Amino acid sequence: MHGPTCDHSGDKPIGWWLKHVDGLIESSLDRVLAGEGIGRRHWQALNAIAGGADSAEAVDEALAPFRGTGPALRVVLDQLRSMHWTQEVEGRLTLTPTGSAARGRLIVAVRDSRARIAEGVDERDYRTTLAVLQRMARNLS
Repeated sequence: MHGPTCDHSGDKPIGWWLKHVDGLIESSLDRVLAGEGIGRRHWQALNAIAGGADSAEAVDEALAPFRGTGPALRVVLDQLRSMHWTQEVEGRLTLTPTGSAARGRLIVAVRDSRARIAEGVDERDYRTTLAVLQRMARNLS
C-alpha cells in the first residue's frame, strides 16, 4: 500500500544512501562548527596549524585536497586571526591560547557528533560497513 507513511527506503540504491548520509554528516558537522562561529575550512586550517603547519603556504599545502571548497584560505586565516585564535610570531603561524581552547571544545563536539553517527551500530557492523565501502572505492578507482 502506498501513502504518506509508506517507507520505500529499502528500494534506494547504495548511491542514494551514500549521498543522503554524506549530506546528513555534513549538516551535522556544520552545526557543530557554527556553534563556535566557524566553518569547515576554518576547522581544517586550525587542525593544520595545530599539526605543525606554521605558514600560510604550509596550511595551503596541508589543505590541498580541499582546494576549491569554501572560502579562500587567506580569508580564513584572516578571520581566525581576527577572532584571536591564531597569531604570527617571528614569521610562524601558531594557535593562541584562545584558539587552542576553542579547538579543544570543537574536538570534543566533533567526536560526540561522530559517535552519534554510529549510535546503535555494533562495532562489527561498523567495521564491515567501512570495509565494504573501501572495497567499492577500490573497485571504482
